[in-house]
Amino acid sequence: MANLILAETTASVSELKKNPMGTVAAGEGFPVAILNRNEPAFYCVPAKAYEALMDKLEDIELNAIADARKDQPVVKVQLDDL
Repeated sequence: MANLILAETTASVSELKKNPMGTVAAGEGFPVAILNRNEPAFYCVPAKAYEALMDKLEDIELNAIADARKDQPVVKVQLDDL
């Protein structure tokens, strides 16, 4: 059965065990697909890429909240009233 690999770089579990930081570095800042018996087992994601992913997810969630609230009535206030 064919497997979809969502990374340009792959490494085996054995390679990861031998040199974890070298495996991460091989991805050059992008995720590395870790293969077990030539099937993707998991993705090794560098910290900066993971943080960027979390930021994008947060932005998507905030946009969904803003979109849900865009039809609510606008309440005008003066700065002095706050």
